Amino acid sequence: MSHSPSLVPQITTDRDVYLVLDDFGRRLGRAWCETAEEDANRATLLRHLAEGQYLHPARIVAFNTAEGWSRDATAEIADELRRRFVELEETDPSLLEFLERAARR
Repeated sequence: MSHSPSLVPQITTDRDVYLVLDDFGRRLGRAWCETAEEDANRATLLRHLAEGQYLHPARIVAFNTAEGWSRDATAEIADELRRRFVELEETDPSLLEFLERAARR
């Protein structure tokens, strides 16, 4: 009999996880983006947003199951990206749209 892969995460340290709700348009709608476990951290999320790896990021959620909390981190991430914006020479249009939407929230 074959074994199924474990559903338990391999990284068991107490850490914050960040997930992105991306808007794929009217036809496909919104979906939580698949993210590799090692890439669900704040630094990687900020880099992926700056690189334009999301079509139209609508919301960012952060959580930590070991500490038992979750929160909408959209405004917080947008504020950090705005602070770093001066450092970014070329900015993907999806990032600019995200920053505009987050400012209106």
